[in-house]
Amino acid sequence: MTRNFTANMSQRLIAHFDLDAFFVSVECLNNPALKGKPLLVGGHSERGVVAACSYEARQYGIHSAMPMKTAMKLCPHAIVLGGSRGEYSKFSRKVTEIIASSAPLFEKASIDEFYLDLSGMNKYFDPYQWTIGLRKRIIDETQLPISFGLGVNKMVAKIATDEAKPNGYLYIPAGMEKEWLAPLKVGKIPGVGEQTFLALQAIGIERIRDIHQYSAEFLETRFGKWGWSLWNKAQGIHEGEVVPYHEAKSISTENTFEENISDPGFLLTELVRMTEKVAFELRQENKTAGVLAVKIRYPNFETTSKQTTIPYTFYDDELIPQAKDLFHKLYRKGEPIRLLGVRLGELTDEALQTNLFESIERKTELYKAIDEVKNRYGKSAITKATGL
Repeated sequence: MTRNFTANMSQRLIAHFDLDAFFVSVECLNNPALKGKPLLVGGHSERGVVAACSYEARQYGIHSAMPMKTAMKLCPHAIVLGGSRGEYSKFSRKVTEIIASSAPLFEKASIDEFYLDLSGMNKYFDPYQWTIGLRKRIIDETQLPISFGLGVNKMVAKIATDEAKPNGYLYIPAGMEKEWLAPLKVGKIPGVGEQTFLALQAIGIERIRDIHQYSAEFLETRFGKWGWSLWNKAQGIHEGEVVPYHEAKSISTENTFEENISDPGFLLTELVRMTEKVAFELRQENKTAGVLAVKIRYPNFETTSKQTTIPYTFYDDELIPQAKDLFHKLYRKGEPIRLLGVRLGELTDEALQTNLFESIERKTELYKAIDEVKNRYGKSAITKATGL
């Protein structure tokens, strides 16, 4: 849509940005030869799952979260890639930085999805044109396709984004929500999954406009509290707030030794133990870290530290090698150490979407089991041999 923006000064206004087929787009950016081909990103094994697929692959009926085995039956000539988690984190950070430098208030909903609260901006300029400009800047600086929807609330904005894809944008003027939503399939409403759709279909609801023939009370009687929520959503009503994005506080641990330590073997053992400790605390908060730092203090109180940006993770086996690498770069061989520390930063509770990749899901289950033992018998109940 290209109409001018004429919203009421007090009207809420939310933009929803979504990077199109994000994992696939990053892979194609790094290898242009992949463009235009049916491309699947995910696990290769029997239990592998499609984490993302190109629009060319979607033409065969493939979608994310589909078993890779099923996807390959639908499109035997599809190209399967294991995924580049580090690259996805890097581009996600870049987009986040661009949005953070421009938007007054934004929420990072996932690695590739953002909500912006633009309410009140029309006092100074046209928010619709401003959002178009922000989208152009993201595309120019990252070369990644991105779509956005603009509306009076998060739900309308998100559905508008889905309708604008691929690589487009759509503005739903205030007061037009119900009329615009009416012809869309009821499955477009967030929270309406396959089972819910079948239940709605049983009473004649296939399009959002079909909900309008029922009262909120009837739907609540039939579906409980969710029925009332469904009725509101069909009218274009949604009260969800944009949760301000900020980097959560870091998680760290330090150990000041009773005696200065110069044995590198002991120091590495302690480094592993400390890294396991902060990783455990990270998982307890259900967050992932994007920065790892190691700190060393010498007997003369000279303190040095070094940090590195890492793919978002909360796994010991991915953090420990990085910690060791930082230690070796930082440590002056032969010199005793007074204090050793490990810190995890750039914490986020965004969805760990890469858990759809091969073995990641099983790894997560393994760590859950280990953490349950630690919670029951103490944090030192299980540790790596090098941490003993």
